[in-house]
Amino acid sequence: MGPESHLAPYAAHSNAGRGRRFPEQAHASRSEFQRDRDRIIHSTAFRRLEYKTQVFLNHEGDMFRTRLTHSLEVAQIGRSLARNLRLNEDLVEALALAHDLGHTPFGHVGQDVLNECMAAHGGFEHNLQSLRVVDELEQQYGAFDGLNLMFETREGILKHCSVTNARQLGAVGQRFLDKTQPSLEAQLTNLADEIAYNSHDVDDGLRSGLITIEQLQEVALFARQWQDVQAKYPGLSGRRAIYETVRRLITVMADDLITTSAALLREAAPADIDAVRQSAPLIRFSPDIRREATELKRFLYANLYRHYRVSRMRAKASRIIRDLYAAFTGDAQLLPPDYQVKDGDPSAQARKIADYIAGMTDRYAIREHRRIYSLDEI
Repeated sequence: MGPESHLAPYAAHSNAGRGRRFPEQAHASRSEFQRDRDRIIHSTAFRRLEYKTQVFLNHEGDMFRTRLTHSLEVAQIGRSLARNLRLNEDLVEALALAHDLGHTPFGHVGQDVLNECMAAHGGFEHNLQSLRVVDELEQQYGAFDGLNLMFETREGILKHCSVTNARQLGAVGQRFLDKTQPSLEAQLTNLADEIAYNSHDVDDGLRSGLITIEQLQEVALFARQWQDVQAKYPGLSGRRAIYETVRRLITVMADDLITTSAALLREAAPADIDAVRQSAPLIRFSPDIRREATELKRFLYANLYRHYRVSRMRAKASRIIRDLYAAFTGDAQLLPPDYQVKDGDPSAQARKIADYIAGMTDRYAIREHRRIYSLDEI
């Protein structure tokens, strides 16, 4: 019995995967997807996630989620879901840990601003950047650039992609041209990500005081869990009541995904991963939970992500990114030598600038801005 003998036939089996860009000898004690997970954990980009923002800027408090803690939470939820559906937990964990590697500092505002700055040079998108990180930017091996991950891992990292970009990516971008699906593990990780950020942004939003229990009572998915907690533990309040509610939020969404997806898989009965690629998405929420999860997401967007205090942080972060990009574009000699393009190609130089900025943590970007623009740093 091999380490993956328990997997369903439609799961991603590492010994039947599409391989690596640069062939390597198999490891004696680890599967190929275990090796991918380990390479991601030991990467520089993964360590930097500790100081990259989810919603609140890094210096605003030690109690809020960062990209690192979020990625770990996605991995935990993902592994639990995968085990119940007999999918490959190691691939799910690798995808969960890698899915934010290309994120800029300052959360989504950093990506939006960098995309605007890069408009004349192909734009910027964090999924593409995550793939660029694992394919090119990590410099740890003597034989190749990047981490040389398995095709299935690279495919799952690339959640979204324009047709224009897909044409430039070869085999890993082909599904966006053919309109086929990725592995079930990739589909599952996308929804584990949604479960994690919906529930934990509720937690962080309440902790920050920017949203209230009273407001959230208008959201059906939250209200049901809160009422269950109050019925089981009369008078329970504060952090314990919130934790009990958030825990139930995760459980309700996860249980629904398992039940719904298991039924879809029984009905479709895909013979293998190739049949999965030709099917409609098979990892889903039920229509009711899909509707309620979307309602919660819209609530968070309107009341947390667009709260005036968060908007002030976004404005500051936007200015930092724009100023850094303008400074480096105006004078490439301000960049570290590894990010200076010798032949002077403007698009190549712009992409190197985007690599440099995207790789920054929140606090490094703030310090770099201060070094360049503050006379006190002379």
